Amino acid sequence: MTTILAIGTGAGLVSALLFAVVITGSPLAVLLSYIAPLPVLIAALGWNHRAGIVATAAGALATAFAFSLTAGVTFALGVGIPAWWLAYLALLGRPASAGEVEWYPLGRLLGWIAAVAALVTLAGALALGGSYDSYLSTMRQAVETILSGRPGAPASGTTELPGGMPMADLVRIIVALVPIMTAASLVPMLAANLWLAAKVVSVSGRLPRPWPSIPDLALPREALPALAVSIVAALVADGFPALFAQALAGALSTAFALQGLATVHALTRGKTSRGALLGAVYLLVVVFLVWVLPLLALGGIAEALFRLRERWGEGLPRSRDLTS
Repeated sequence: MTTILAIGTGAGLVSALLFAVVITGSPLAVLLSYIAPLPVLIAALGWNHRAGIVATAAGALATAFAFSLTAGVTFALGVGIPAWWLAYLALLGRPASAGEVEWYPLGRLLGWIAAVAALVTLAGALALGGSYDSYLSTMRQAVETILSGRPGAPASGTTELPGGMPMADLVRIIVALVPIMTAASLVPMLAANLWLAAKVVSVSGRLPRPWPSIPDLALPREALPALAVSIVAALVADGFPALFAQALAGALSTAFALQGLATVHALTRGKTSRGALLGAVYLLVVVFLVWVLPLLALGGIAEALFRLRERWGEGLPRSRDLTS
């Protein structure tokens, strides 16, 4: 227990420091803030999920003491608790045949990452205002200030862009896209942190579960209906329910894009040109992200509907749902 307390406290303080450096505003600080969940994940994966709870509490208390109670709560809800929960799920296992352990499927982990991303986005929006109108007003002011290029000097609503679009219309479009883009960006960030933490713990020999085959991950069957429902809800609902639906749609779309990328990895197994093909795909992702991501998402949806890896690849052994 002493080791868990020590490891968890140290991890929480490091995570809080990475979370806090973003206030400096430098590009390096922003990049460091992206790996704020990493120490919590490493502690929870390597020293039991209770170390993750200790890390979350220590990080939240340190952030609250250094800045404010609101900052501490933000750390807990946006960094600590999501990291602890994902690590907890990753270590879930139950006895299977022949004395083996059946581990929580990677696809369900990815589904939870999407759900967590949407919930964190909603929590951030709620923190900006007690009402949806307050949230919209705060976001509009922030976007107008950024577009004007002068803090405290909002962009004029009558100003026209080179294409003839009024500045006010651009502001409305950006504000509407914020929940979608925020949740969509959180999915690869959380997935990358979880992968890196698992790799570090695996190299140290402390990862309880064997390293999984990532190209074989498959989102749960409920993911596709959830995506359809979230899109419809985003169009017909109002206020914070609509915002959550938008965030969930963006997060699930990115999750399907990651499944599409995994499908590419699986279908190119054994191909002599596999390295060149994967290199080209990743280059396109980096250079043309906005255009390639929807195509990968469609590929992930096609895999969910038609099981392309089973038809054209080496086959995908489906893991049973550990929660059933």
